[in-house]
Amino acid sequence: MDKEYSLQCAQILLHTGAVTINTTEWFVYTSGIKSPIYCDLRWLISFPSERQSIVQYLVQALELERQGDIDVVAGVATSGIPYASWVADRIDKPMVYVRESSKAHGKGRQIEGKLERNQHVLVVEDLITTGGSAIRTANALRNEGARVTHCLGIFEYGLEDAQRAFKDAELSTITLCSLTDLLLCAHNAGTISEQDRAVVERWLLG
Repeated sequence: MDKEYSLQCAQILLHTGAVTINTTEWFVYTSGIKSPIYCDLRWLISFPSERQSIVQYLVQALELERQGDIDVVAGVATSGIPYASWVADRIDKPMVYVRESSKAHGKGRQIEGKLERNQHVLVVEDLITTGGSAIRTANALRNEGARVTHCLGIFEYGLEDAQRAFKDAELSTITLCSLTDLLLCAHNAGTISEQDRAVVERWLLG
């Protein structure tokens, strides 16, 4: 992604409070990972102007990566659904969303919306931590005969385990902003000390 867009995205995440850094009381992710930084992109949906900019950046990222042959946009339930919806609307494509597992009632669907075999499906996730949710979504779509090659996201931590998982799943990622971009932006703006930045960078390196 273009560095200018990455830093603009980072500024939005910091300005809206979608990202919190606390080096004394670490956060615990769903995966069990403990971290001095927490990113909540569900918070961002309450800011119309900022979310419109983010969605425009996502569409531009697709254009830069020459991903123009998309048939369907798929949202990762639940936090990826609103962004998938906005992206699908911007590029005028059908949308589906994928549950973590099949429903236990009704038609028992895991994938909601119309999907046909051999369609090229773009997975949209808001935040990439370990990559587990996006990869499960891609595999569910593939099991229904879809072609899935890319996952589009807003923010990624850049964890090595996630990078290996995406490689093993043969799923490429397109993200607007990385943790490195965000730390640079926060440090330049004076919203994070050099000491706290070093703590987060050490966490990222494991």
